[in-house]
Amino acid sequence: MGESPVLEIRELHVTFTPRGREIHAVRGVDLTIERGQTLALLGESGSGKSVTAKAVMGLLDQPGVEVRSASARLGGRDLLAMSAEERRALRGSAMTLVFQDALSALNPVLSIGDQIGELFRVHQGLSRKEARSRSVELLDLVGIPAAATRIGDYPHQFSGGMRQRILVAMAVALEPDLIIADEPTTALDVTVQAQILELIDRLRRELGTAVLLITHDLGVAAEVSDQVAVMYAGRIVESGRAEELYDRPAHPYTAALLAAVPDLDRPASELRAIPGAPPSPALTPPGCSFAPRCERASDVCTGNRPVLAPLGTGAGRYAACHHVKEMLDGAPA
Repeated sequence: MGESPVLEIRELHVTFTPRGREIHAVRGVDLTIERGQTLALLGESGSGKSVTAKAVMGLLDQPGVEVRSASARLGGRDLLAMSAEERRALRGSAMTLVFQDALSALNPVLSIGDQIGELFRVHQGLSRKEARSRSVELLDLVGIPAAATRIGDYPHQFSGGMRQRILVAMAVALEPDLIIADEPTTALDVTVQAQILELIDRLRRELGTAVLLITHDLGVAAEVSDQVAVMYAGRIVESGRAEELYDRPAHPYTAALLAAVPDLDRPASELRAIPGAPPSPALTPPGCSFAPRCERASDVCTGNRPVLAPLGTGAGRYAACHHVKEMLDGAPA
């Protein structure tokens, strides 16, 4: 038998219940990531990407939030059967999360050495001296100059790109099975973005780690991911290998996202924006959530929610649309 996927989630639902209202932020999401693979989770702001990541990490176990799933396994371990303390022990060692805002994620009153070293002291029982030595090695690994000298510096003494590198160093410190990178290049300039992405991809190759990359940047997803899952209004509406999905999108939302990207070879007079706005998570329509914004929407779209079904065009290709055949055939809307 083959090796189990690093992450396997089935029918993940996250519901917030403020003041008795039900807000369905994530609705029936399935995720599978193999060892050494990068899955990019795409979608505009508010689609449920970060909530999905926090649910996987077990960071939503609090009053007013309901998280449920049919199954949730990390490297063959059943997350649903674990206690909160057992899941806490996995965070940092078996799965880690790289936040998008490094300055907020790092503790401003602790040195970088103390923050990285805490991982080794808590999870591996190393002494403070041993943890410091390992921390210096990690800063070298992620390209921090003069790591032995800067290990005692504080977050505000580093640039934005350096702080993001430090978060990546903390993420890979214990060689986890899974790294979740939540918009890891937000607010960084293009050169630093490329360096951070190359760093994550190099560590994935060297350590065999699975990566869940959360982004709204189609270019980033195309560059570093093996698989892409497109999320809209709390659901995955299309997934597949990056090159296949970009070449022949099977869902109108994916096609609309690709059409909105500027084409430098064929500049147009104006960008093709997607009309309207995503539905409120508290008032999701009964049919397809994208129907009010879709050029192909018909009566069946507004009344019946499409299921995420295999397309039969290649391994791992899925789409949730009533007009998949027209999309793949390139029929005009």
